[in-house]
Amino acid sequence: MTSETTSLGEANSAREEWHRYAAFLKRPRLPTRAQPPSGASFRAVLRMLGLDLAAMAVLITLATVVVAAGIELPATALENMDISWLIVALVVIAAPLVEEVAFRGWLSGRPGHVFALLALVAALGSLLAMVALNQATGVGVLLMAVALPVFFLGLAAVIFWRWRSRPAMGWFARVFPLFFWLSTAGFACVHLLNYDEGSLYVLLPLVLPQFVTGSILGYLRVNYGLWAAMLLHAFHNGAGMAMVLGGMLLAG
Repeated sequence: MTSETTSLGEANSAREEWHRYAAFLKRPRLPTRAQPPSGASFRAVLRMLGLDLAAMAVLITLATVVVAAGIELPATALENMDISWLIVALVVIAAPLVEEVAFRGWLSGRPGHVFALLALVAALGSLLAMVALNQATGVGVLLMAVALPVFFLGLAAVIFWRWRSRPAMGWFARVFPLFFWLSTAGFACVHLLNYDEGSLYVLLPLVLPQFVTGSILGYLRVNYGLWAAMLLHAFHNGAGMAMVLGGMLLAG
């Protein structure tokens, strides 16, 4: 399997966009480049948002039925948290930016994206290692604590800038379906951290919404660009936050 230039024109309706998404899930293919931002691609984001919200409504209904049947579901972190404007900004703005870069920024298969992310991971790893060794003293340790993360951040910037125009790597395109589903599953599983307790067989079904949304975000990322995935992610989190705040107002 090789990458191919995206040939997606604007869908004539939301239904047609959803059919394209379903076909993509059956056979994930990596285009050489995503479509540039445009009114058509923005409309695609809104159409996929409609599908995302519809899927969330179905899953929420199922969860309501489960609770009504007397099965208690684990509480999420947000349920026990005081919601401030900072929390709202982190959930609606910061989380979509960081998570899309981490889970889908590299799905383009372009070396500037893949290897720049690896350098960013190395920068984060070196920073965490230096924090773990914070009991150590000495000028050499302090210099290393600053120099290593800065070095890898600089390396990420250089890689991204120098290789930003290179096409997707052939080997990446050939195994793209594997990367797509790993990215989607990883995105869902990281949301297990939203729960403080509960066995794995109970918690895994609870991150099914993130798995569905992750597949939609992956479709948007490779066909319309990372900005499209970030935007839908922000809309999705904003809708979830609105529901949480609405429930708190009703309960209060």
